[in-house]
Amino acid sequence: MDASPRKTSRSDPQRAELEAAGCEKIFIDHGVSSRIRDRPEWLALLEYARSGDVLVVRKLDRLAGTGTMMLGIAGQLEELGVDLRSLMEPQIDTTSAMGRAFFGFAAVLAQLRVDSIRENTMAGLAYARSQGRIGGRPSVMTDERTAQALCMREVEELSFRQIARVLGVGESSVRRALAALDLDEPVA
Repeated sequence: MDASPRKTSRSDPQRAELEAAGCEKIFIDHGVSSRIRDRPEWLALLEYARSGDVLVVRKLDRLAGTGTMMLGIAGQLEELGVDLRSLMEPQIDTTSAMGRAFFGFAAVLAQLRVDSIRENTMAGLAYARSQGRIGGRPSVMTDERTAQALCMREVEELSFRQIARVLGVGESSVRRALAALDLDEPVA
């Protein structure tokens, strides 16, 4: 049994490697992130798998997007009696005790990498905020549009929907912009 459930746009080389490794049935999720647990082909693989099968993947990152998820998948496979072998990481072969140990170690290192990237990203964002930089997409509600919206709301007494239609923006954008002005009356 064989698999490589993970987002891929060019699966032909991957499929060729799995076929060259002697895989009889290949499962490839197209356009689905490996961070999603219930991927269609992964679920099909779990239905197909039988005790004694060996799941062959090109690389472990094709199987799971995080170390935590990788360990969960290892548990699922163990419950099914299915071993795991990686073509690109030959040390990963859970048919042996050393392979199982190495798999656990690799999963821990993968999770450490994911956590380190997340921590570094959060620290960078916090620093940018402390310097007055705010990330994300710029608001469609410029100062000029917000002033127009305020005038339409207070003077012309138009609804949020009407204001949004006139300005060519979404109603929620108008609500947020006027709420940010901290008006006396509730905006919602």
